[in-house]
Amino acid sequence: MTTCPGPPALSVAGAPERARTAATRTAAALCVAGREPSRPLAHATTAAGQVLVLVPADGEVADVLATAPDRDVSALLMVSDRAPVPLRDPVRATLWLSGWLTPVPGADRRAAAVAFAEVRPDEALLDVGTSALLLRLDLAEVVLREGDGCAEVSPAGFAAARPDPLAAVEEGMLQHLDRDHPDVLAVLRSRVPVAPGETVRPLGIDRFGYRLRVERPGGHRDVRVPFPRPLTCPGQLRAATSQLLCALRAGLTRRD
Repeated sequence: MTTCPGPPALSVAGAPERARTAATRTAAALCVAGREPSRPLAHATTAAGQVLVLVPADGEVADVLATAPDRDVSALLMVSDRAPVPLRDPVRATLWLSGWLTPVPGADRRAAAVAFAEVRPDEALLDVGTSALLLRLDLAEVVLREGDGCAEVSPAGFAAARPDPLAAVEEGMLQHLDRDHPDVLAVLRSRVPVAPGETVRPLGIDRFGYRLRVERPGGHRDVRVPFPRPLTCPGQLRAATSQLLCALRAGLTRRD
């Protein structure tokens, strides 16, 4: 039997949680003044909410830091949350983390690398101190863009929030659903009104339910098929999905 924490509030996740969830994604670009955007080796937001970035020790970002009078520079880390299945418009959200970038001091480097590895065990961490430079991004501003809307999140609110509990397993589960379970997708689609020319694709899974993308010529809309109650850990996903599918099938039977 899976033991999980108590249930969260029934409302849809707030902007700080959604921002922390977006921060778990790997696709990112790092911008510093006077240089072209570059891809960091890796980035992570630790459990305590500290943003850490790995860059090449001989790269442009390291050069900028080496010549900065105070060994810190203003920077922007842009993280893209892309759907893990093929979609016409795969970017679900974009997170802008701006602030001051500075090298992690040698005395703190080991603890920072361990905190990094706890949330993202990347091989590049083995090169810290040689060919990789570990940096800290002290946040001044956090902005989350989803669709046509933007939400500002305070740095303190971002640090205090936690990612969605399914964030770490969503990619594999959604790809498995899309590849191997057309029957499940068909039942989920039954909840969605679809006009001629529209197609329904899986978009995401979070603690509140499944998200579907309805693609149509010239645009799209997103809909949610909610679980009976929000989840608190990945171990609840199978049972919640079964319960949801049973309810949807029963609804189809009553309509027939």
